[in-house]
Amino acid sequence: MKLLLHTCCAPCSVQCLETLRAEDIRPDLFWYNPNIHPYTEYKARRDTLAQFVADIGLNLLMEDEYGLRSFLAGLGQDYTNRCTFCYRLRLEKTASFAAARGYDCFSTTLLISPYQKHDLIREAAEGMAEKYGIPFFYRDFRPGFREGQKQARERGFYIQKYCGCIFSEEERYLGNRNNEG
Repeated sequence: MKLLLHTCCAPCSVQCLETLRAEDIRPDLFWYNPNIHPYTEYKARRDTLAQFVADIGLNLLMEDEYGLRSFLAGLGQDYTNRCTFCYRLRLEKTASFAAARGYDCFSTTLLISPYQKHDLIREAAEGMAEKYGIPFFYRDFRPGFREGQKQARERGFYIQKYCGCIFSEEERYLGNRNNEG
């Protein structure tokens, strides 16, 4: 199976890759995360992932776009539904990329986080699968989240403190987790 795995960061990738390896699946990883801000955060996540992937001998394909302006422009004033927009944006690029390059299916490491909106991710991915004619490979990776975080710490990875968008960083500092949902 030729799987393209959208990857948000190295810490979230660790256990997803372990799970896939147990199924004899060796995916190519895909970096496309124009939602991550500020640039220092974007760069830390991207560079940690690139080093991890090089160390384990997998392929990393990148759409390396620090997209503050394009992300905010696409979002418009609809801050309430920003997570839905963000998932669709990244999963559309992943599905399109996978379909154009002959992959059998696509998935995402976003499915490991208990802090992400799992149902919205799955809905967005299934919509993009239909739009681009490529299957979405679904796995609920959440049971491996804590173990993956532990392994990431042991490896000395940069571990982020918020999902990536500028709004989640604001909420982190203000203690407000009252976003979409």
